[in-house]
Amino acid sequence: MSASKVYFTDMRAKVGESLLIKLDRLIGKAGIEQIDFKQKYVAIKIHFGEPGNLAFLRPNFAKVVADRIKALGGMPFLTDCNTLYVGRRNQGLNHLDAANENGYFPMSTGCQNIIADGIRGTDDIDVPVNGGEYCKTAHIGKAIMDADIVISLSHFKGHENTGFGGALKNIGMGSGSRAGKMAMHNDGKPQANKAACIGCKICARFCAHGAISFEGGKAVIDKNKCVGCGRCIGACSKDAIGNNWSSSNLALNCKIAEYTKAVLDGRPNFHISVVNQVSPCCDCHNESDAAIVPDIGIFAAFDPVALDKACIDAVNAAPGIPTSIWGDREHTHKDEAGHGDHLIDIHPTTDWRSQIAHAEKIGLGSGSYELITVK
Repeated sequence: MSASKVYFTDMRAKVGESLLIKLDRLIGKAGIEQIDFKQKYVAIKIHFGEPGNLAFLRPNFAKVVADRIKALGGMPFLTDCNTLYVGRRNQGLNHLDAANENGYFPMSTGCQNIIADGIRGTDDIDVPVNGGEYCKTAHIGKAIMDADIVISLSHFKGHENTGFGGALKNIGMGSGSRAGKMAMHNDGKPQANKAACIGCKICARFCAHGAISFEGGKAVIDKNKCVGCGRCIGACSKDAIGNNWSSSNLALNCKIAEYTKAVLDGRPNFHISVVNQVSPCCDCHNESDAAIVPDIGIFAAFDPVALDKACIDAVNAAPGIPTSIWGDREHTHKDEAGHGDHLIDIHPTTDWRSQIAHAEKIGLGSGSYELITVK
C-alpha cells in the first residue's frame, strides 16, 4: 500500500497568531475542502471528556473545525456514544451534562451536541463490516450513521488496554453503542449484579430473546438464550448489568479497527489529531495523570491509519518526561525506528502495533506516510 500524506503543525504560536489559526490553516492545507459539504450532515466525532479529567480537548478546537465546515456549506454536529462503564457519560442526559460542564455547548463550539446512541445507549444500527474477521456487523450509534460525512477530532494519548488512543479508537470504540462497546470488549455475555438490581424489569423489556427472568425480585440472565447484544446494559439505569471485559487486548485492537471501517466505509471522511497533554490513560478516566512527553503538535489526514501511525512515531521520538509515569517504568522497548517505545513502556501488557497492522490488513488505510509540515 502506498504512503499516505499526513500534514503537521507544531504547537508554537507567534505573537499575533493563535494555535487556532494554525489549526484552520492545517486542515485547509490537508485538503478538507476537497469534500463536498454543501447541505450535508457532518458528524464531528469527538470525546467530550469525563468530568474530572483535564486532558481532553478544549472546545475551542472543535469550533475551528465546525466553523470551517459551515463556511463550506455543511451542517456539523459534535457527537459521541454512551460509555459502557459506570461514569458521567453512560446515558444520554448525563452525557450531555458532562459535555456542557466541560465547555461543549453551542455558544462555545458553534454547533449542537448529539449523543449518537440516544438516552439509554440503545439507539443503534447494525452496520456490515466489509472484510471483518472478528465482527461481521458493528453496532453503531444511529446519529453517526445518519450523517453524510464523518470528521474525527481526536486527543492523542496513551491507553491502558490498546496502548494508544487516536483516530481509530475515537471512531471505532467511540462510535459503538453500548452494545457495540460490549461486543468489542467482551466475547461473552452480560451478567446481572443482584446487589445493585432493584427489580424494575426495564431490562427485560429491552431483551428481544426472553433471556432475562427474575428470582426474588432480582434479574437473572439465561446465558443460553442471551445473544450478547448488550441492550440490557443500556436499559439499566442502576448499572446492575455489566460484562466480564474478557477479550484480549489483541482482539480489542482488531475489533476497534473493524468498527472504524464500518463507520467510514462509503462516506467522505477526514481526520485531525491533537497531540498535546499526552496522558498515559484514556480521557474516559475522571482524572488525568501528567503528560508522558512534551506537547508535539496537530496532525491531519484523509487516512486515519497513517494519521495514527504518524502520531505514534512522533510520541516515541519525543523525550519522555521523568516526572510522569514514564519515569516510573523500565524503558526496555523499542519502536520500528529504534526509538524507545514509550507507549508499550507505560503499558507493557499492550501492543499498539496490532491495531495498525489489522487496520492495514482490512484495507482501512496505510501505516506508511509522508509527513508534510505546515508553518
